[in-house]
Amino acid sequence: MNRGEILVADDDAAIRTVVAQALSRAGYEVRTTGTAATLWRWVQAGEGDLVVTDVVMPDENAFELLPRIKKLRPELPIIVMSAQNTFMTAIRASERGAYDYLPKPFDLKEFVSIVGRAMAEPRKSAKNDEQEELEGMPLVGRSPAMQEIYRSLARLMQTDLTVMINGESGTGKELVARALHDYGKRKKGPFVAVNMAAIPRDLIESELFGHEKGAFTGASQRSAGRFEQAEGGTLFLDEIGDMPMEAQTRLLRVLQQGEYTTVGGRTPIKTNVRIIAATNKDLRILIQQGLFREDLYFRLNVVPLRLPPLRERTEDIPDLVNHFFKAVVNEGLPQKYIDQAALERMKKYRWPGNIRELENLIRRLAALHPQEMISDSLVETELNQDFHQPPPPDPNGLSTGGNFNEGDHGQTLSTSVERHLAKLFRDCGEQLPPPGLYHRILREIEIPLISAALAATRGNQIKAAELLGLNRNTLRKKVNDLDIRLMRLPR
Repeated sequence: MNRGEILVADDDAAIRTVVAQALSRAGYEVRTTGTAATLWRWVQAGEGDLVVTDVVMPDENAFELLPRIKKLRPELPIIVMSAQNTFMTAIRASERGAYDYLPKPFDLKEFVSIVGRAMAEPRKSAKNDEQEELEGMPLVGRSPAMQEIYRSLARLMQTDLTVMINGESGTGKELVARALHDYGKRKKGPFVAVNMAAIPRDLIESELFGHEKGAFTGASQRSAGRFEQAEGGTLFLDEIGDMPMEAQTRLLRVLQQGEYTTVGGRTPIKTNVRIIAATNKDLRILIQQGLFREDLYFRLNVVPLRLPPLRERTEDIPDLVNHFFKAVVNEGLPQKYIDQAALERMKKYRWPGNIRELENLIRRLAALHPQEMISDSLVETELNQDFHQPPPPDPNGLSTGGNFNEGDHGQTLSTSVERHLAKLFRDCGEQLPPPGLYHRILREIEIPLISAALAATRGNQIKAAELLGLNRNTLRKKVNDLDIRLMRLPR
């Protein structure tokens, strides 16, 4: 049975054949061409119920052709396929009215399924006015994992749906949130980012919702909160898992009723913001622990996006390295190049700090080393460099308990604690323990515990705080108070 006619345009004859066969088996009539000119002639003649086209054609780029097709036949669905698998390709396809974007190579079953949906749900009339040309490349990578992110973002751009971004520290959660804003329907409004973990817990409500004069000690005047600052735009709530319960209740009311009250205020204030939240924690575990509201979780998790860690997208490392080398040149650092062996070395590394760690590595290589060509041995030296300097040995303390290496520091630490406590009480004998024993033992335990966490995270205090279950400000204070020394990078 004829289910409709599909027009396929691609300059690769093999792809035209494979696509045509898959569509024919699904019951569609198929016409194929290798030029944009022929495709445009068919569209002008009113032929075809759906268009499948490659981006790069020998006579014209499909992104130049799409606006003309949508202007002439706005109801005609168009599926764009491309080997140029970048974030901007997905965005341009969406901006120019494509029904969907498929990065090559793609799964034929998924392709036929998308065609079926497009034929059953034709698009509404597209806008006739040209969208302004997009500039820049906010996200980098061509891996399959990133292609899924690009496609999801392209579909979300023109919506106001609440998005929950989940990913490890350093994976680029704020970058994704900014892309959703900068290329979405609220791009002319403000983008306001607030990190829950960086604000004292007793000030979060005031920070988010503002406060009235006299609302609390020190409130000498009215202050606008982040919701008011983000009016008409996007509010990005980073580290949402660190939000205290009281603030969670207020946020839930905003999501349910679209209004809030300032701290110390009584009059509800209507708000018009898009909420994007992010976390590197499993909120479902926090819900079980009674630390996060389940109803708020479901309000925020309307569209979940998981950002892959760098170790799951190592094929993107060459593109990322080139991107960061260009960025540091724009900042005034010298131009550097990297050999293939060095790139292979990077691909084998685990990258606990993800893209942020890679970016920092590139900055060090550009700033601290005179070589124009970055070698494998130089990268290996930098990756193996210990950022943590353990405290000096203490003959009576836990810091002599051994080296804390990633993977075995917990067992070593536990053994050291047991040995140390046994020695303390054995030395006391039948006598009463010395005054201040509690604080002495606590200090002796904290120093190697924090040192082990910092060693396991290569000196990254944010990740160490997450590992220990501490607020990062609390960890920073303990590092200073306990005089836990960190090795500084050479200047």
